[in-house]
Amino acid sequence: MNTVQIKNITVGGQNPIALIAGPCVIEDAERTLAIGRAIKAIADRLHIPYIFKASYDKANRSSYNSFRGPGLKEGLQILAHIKKELDVPVVSDIHCITQIEAAAEVLDILQIPAFLCRQTDLVYEAARSGKVINVKKGQFLAPLDMKNVIAKIEEAGNKNILLTERGATFGYNNLVADFRALPIMRSLGYPVVFDATHSVQLPGGAGTTSSGQREFVPYLTRAAVATGIDVLFMEVHDNPPEAKSDGPNMLYIDQVEALLQDVLAIDTIVRKHK
Repeated sequence: MNTVQIKNITVGGQNPIALIAGPCVIEDAERTLAIGRAIKAIADRLHIPYIFKASYDKANRSSYNSFRGPGLKEGLQILAHIKKELDVPVVSDIHCITQIEAAAEVLDILQIPAFLCRQTDLVYEAARSGKVINVKKGQFLAPLDMKNVIAKIEEAGNKNILLTERGATFGYNNLVADFRALPIMRSLGYPVVFDATHSVQLPGGAGTTSSGQREFVPYLTRAAVATGIDVLFMEVHDNPPEAKSDGPNMLYIDQVEALLQDVLAIDTIVRKHK
């Protein structure tokens, strides 16, 4: 398996599990930094490599009037400040080719949203940046179909690839996490990420917004880690009910440490068999 270097963090192979976490969207600079600082303190206590995540723009919303974030310019300035203050790598979503150059100046990982994972030009041009590319598997794709996404990135000369599972959809405002997908995607030769909080999302489940089932995040997390994933992805907030995006499926900060202790215990066992 190819390992991937993200600043001073190596993921894949026999390396311990890493964490990507943060709020769904940048709501304001101070709160976003505070959430990142709280997560980093937990990760440091548990000696888990940590990568900060927040979106500068949530382009895929159920309603035109839904909050999207501060946008590219201001959002990247906030992420650059967080990166410096916390001394951690940062990741955010890109949605079109015109965002890549500016995003690559700040971000350590360019994330391709699930609905855009088949957009050849976006994937290829992102790969040409030389940055680590995290591709979320489309909810409509079989796990082995990700080999075609990998081929597009490799065609651009980039082998810094992460593959993320976030559930499959059959309509009816629900997602299903098929844990076979994780070892299948890992067999393609690159580190695999499990998105624990988006996997319990109920897309459009509240009519004009998505809903979610936060109570199932710990169960899916423990099951995914038992398959041998390389990175755990979760969105976290100090008060999810008042979050401006994905509140019903985000974890409270005070739930994170106990869950990560379980994650470490399971990962220690599983790494012997990777």
